[in-house]
Parts: sequence; structure tokens; C-alpha cells
Amino acid sequence: MAKKVVATLKKEGGVTYAKVIRAVRSEKTGAYTFREEMVPAALVQETLKK
Repeated sequence: MAKKVVATLKKEGGVTYAKVIRAVRSEKTGAYTFREEMVPAALVQETLKK
């Protein structure tokens, strides 16, 4: 299924996407977990500021 997702994201003339991976610290345990998001390339900086 991953191949189909990648193929649909690479259409000509479509919006280009970037995968943003963040380390988020848990309040309960203090351990870090990673959150992944697919965002349009133009909005990467705004997403990282949050």
C-alpha cells in the first residue's frame, strides 16, 4: 500500500508534500515519542513553529 501512496503524491502539477517528524516529550513519563505528518511543502515552516 505504501507504493500506491507514494505514486499518488508524485503526480505532475500536484502539490508537493514533505514529511515532518517531530520529537514530542510525554508529560507522564518524560520519554520522547515521534510524530509524523505529511504537510504541503509550502507550510513546513509554519508547521514546525507550532
